[in-house]
Parts: sequence; structure tokens; C-alpha cells
Amino acid sequence: MKIFVTGGAGYIGSICVEELLNAGHEVTVFDNLSEGHRAALDPRAEFFEGNLDNPGEITTALAKSGALAVMHFAANALVGESMTNPVKYFRNNVTGGLHLLEAMVSCGVKKIVFSSTCATFGTPDRVPIDESLPQRPINPYGESKLMFEQMLRWFDEIHGVKYVVLRYFNAAGASARFGEDHRIETHLIPNILKVALGQKKDVSIFGTDYPTPDGTCIRDYIHILDLAQAHMLALSATDSAKYNLGTGGGTSVREVIATCEKVTGRSIPVVEQPRRSGDPARLIASSDKIHRELGWTPKFQAIEPIIESAWKWHLAHPHGYQGN
Repeated sequence: MKIFVTGGAGYIGSICVEELLNAGHEVTVFDNLSEGHRAALDPRAEFFEGNLDNPGEITTALAKSGALAVMHFAANALVGESMTNPVKYFRNNVTGGLHLLEAMVSCGVKKIVFSSTCATFGTPDRVPIDESLPQRPINPYGESKLMFEQMLRWFDEIHGVKYVVLRYFNAAGASARFGEDHRIETHLIPNILKVALGQKKDVSIFGTDYPTPDGTCIRDYIHILDLAQAHMLALSATDSAKYNLGTGGGTSVREVIATCEKVTGRSIPVVEQPRRSGDPARLIASSDKIHRELGWTPKFQAIEPIIESAWKWHLAHPHGYQGN
């Protein structure tokens, strides 16, 4: 199948592009490289550099691609930044997404797989988080993703655009070729590995008094290759659907740090900080529905092989893609 991938030069998008190509699909990447990297573009894919805020650019690129389906990863995704600059998040994640949907209607493309987030649920009533829970975002980032989910429903009803929404929390790990390199790094695992590489002196733990076994927050980490498989399986869905993705378990901050020390063989100094507002003790997603309906089961259930893959990539790219 010919697939059009927005944000295909970013962390998750680049590895999904790689896996799509490995599976025999033809891929066109559309990215403005504001968050992604030219070096993260798989050379087997066609590339259009452009912006979702320009309806003409996205329509032209989509028409030239001849794609039968879209995978939509392009978004701003820093929760803290969304609290200080909501305009950026609603403009890029909502208005840009609307331009993409308009282009799909114009070009007759009837299927989209959307990379959403469990942040649309806000602070959940229970864990693991399944699809029946109410969606109550607590930041503009989560709200912007939810708004696009809601638009998808109407474009299906009115224009027949079928969608699959995939919601998850913590993508982690790397493939052999592509890994995690954000210009502003907020994710725990790469920040710990920067300490192991000697690029940071310590890592902060925000809150040590949570009602968890070791007092630190528990999060659900999913290997990037498992996420890529979920996105490819979503292409086979015939009806519109929304799925949460999780491993069924969770790992605390202290456990992640200890595993990084084990994998790297290096000491990771820690600085204990007060809790951050809005950080729930546990965030774990349920993947029962997608397992039941599409047969998705994550191959990487434990945190150690996820960190091992990330460490191999960071050792090979100690300065990220800028070092290429």
C-alpha cells in the first residue's frame, strides 16, 4: 500500500516509516523538520518538506503521493510548553490536523491512523486505563489531541474517512538505525542515558512520596517497535476505532534508573525533587481491546530490553542526529 506519513522524520514517525518500508509498503514522508531530523529520514521513502499550516502544500504532496492511507504523527507534544503557549498547540495540532483532513477529502483518501495520547484522559479514575473511561484532559496538549479525535468522528460520518486512533503514554527504545533525539528532551530514559554518557551530571526524581512500592511514579513504557507494529495493524481495520496501547504493567522511576545502571554499567547520580503538580502516581494503559480486535500483543514486556535498545543507539549516536 502507498502510505502518506506526517511527522515521519520524528522519533516515532521515523521508526514507523522504517517498519512500513520493511513490510513492503511505499511511503511518502511529509515533515517540516522543526522537531524531526533529516538524518532520521529513511532514504527509501519519498520526502516532501512542508507545513501542515499550509493547506496548499499538504494537498499537493498528498495528491502526488497517490497514497491510499495516512499515518498522522506530526504534532507538538511538550505538556509543559502547552501550559505556557496553548496557541502553538491548538494551531499546530488542531488547525494543522484540519488542513490534513481537508486534503484527504480533496484527494479521496479514506483512511487515517492517528497517533494520539492517553493524555486525553487526564487524571484517570482507575488504572489500567481502558477506552471506556471519560476523557478529561488537564493540559492543552491533551485537549488538542482530543479535539482532533472528535474531528475524525465527523469526517467519518460526513465524508466516509475511516480512522483508527491509537493512544499511549511513553514510547521508548530504538531500532538499529533510528532512535530518540528531541531538541528539548523531557523523557526520562534518554535523560538518564545522557548521564551515563557523561553529558549530564545527574537525573532528577520528582516526588518520592507517592503511594507506590518505592515512592516514585509508575509509568507504562512501550518499545517503539511494538508501537510501529500497532500502527501497521491499524491499517487492516475496516471500521473506525479507538484503541489504548499498553504493556499491561508499569515501571517506577527508581526502577528505570536502576535498570539503566545495570544496562550501561555506569552509576547514575540522582537528585530528589518535590512532586510536580499534575503527576498522577500511576499511569498504565490497557491494550485488551486492540489485542482482542486486531491481535496486537507487545513483544517487549520488560523494561530492560527496551533500555538496551535505546542504549545501543545512544552509544552509536552520542550526540544524536547532529553527530551524523
